[in-house]
Amino acid sequence: MDFAGAYSPHNLMFMLKGFGLTLVIAGVSIVLSFLFGTLLGVIRYSRIRLLSPLAMIVTEMIRNLPLLLLIFFVKFALPEVGIKFSTFWAAVVALTIFEGAMIGEIVRSGLQSVNKGLVEAARSSGLTAVQTLRHVVLPIGLRRMVPPLVSQFISLLKDTSLAVVISLPELMHSSNIVMGQNISQVFPVLLLAAALYFTVNYSLSLLSRRLESREGGRRRTPGAGTPTVAGKVNTGNAYVGNEV
Repeated sequence: MDFAGAYSPHNLMFMLKGFGLTLVIAGVSIVLSFLFGTLLGVIRYSRIRLLSPLAMIVTEMIRNLPLLLLIFFVKFALPEVGIKFSTFWAAVVALTIFEGAMIGEIVRSGLQSVNKGLVEAARSSGLTAVQTLRHVVLPIGLRRMVPPLVSQFISLLKDTSLAVVISLPELMHSSNIVMGQNISQVFPVLLLAAALYFTVNYSLSLLSRRLESREGGRRRTPGAGTPTVAGKVNTGNAYVGNEV
């Protein structure tokens, strides 16, 4: 095992550059998949005629497809109908669609976990369904979704490695190039790649556990879950709802 050769300054910079691209892909995909997933989750939660069943069909179809198939489809199939993406955006689009479907289920479950009495109190105070969703359900539901969302983002970061199949120069692609130069460098190169993934993902895992612990503490607080309506502000129908 050639640790010295594998960890030469040139190889280290090459792999770190690939890891930097991995983080960029993950960051962009996290933002877009969260927006897409939130939209799907809200539509399903709201039970809008036609849109909700359509959102359910889209979600279930995507969740039951392998991510690798979606990557190939976006990169190689869509150009056949005139929709072309660069390698970077092909990976981002595929990750956004796939992870967005997963996040959509997290969002729907989080919204449904909000105390129904709190929702009824908001509606009885004169808020519309949209205002109740915006000022009551979403703020509380999103707070409860944070731990599972962080876990899903960890999965997204690991899934970026599948972009190696379309030659995106992310961490695994860079690792393959370095390993191809010398077979004796396979172990140290993979060890470094594993360490980089582990460092970021474990940090996110610790964050997820801390947030989950805090949310669990809130729910165990005496009186938690009791809906109260603080009232309306004078400037309109803005509503402040708290779970004591």
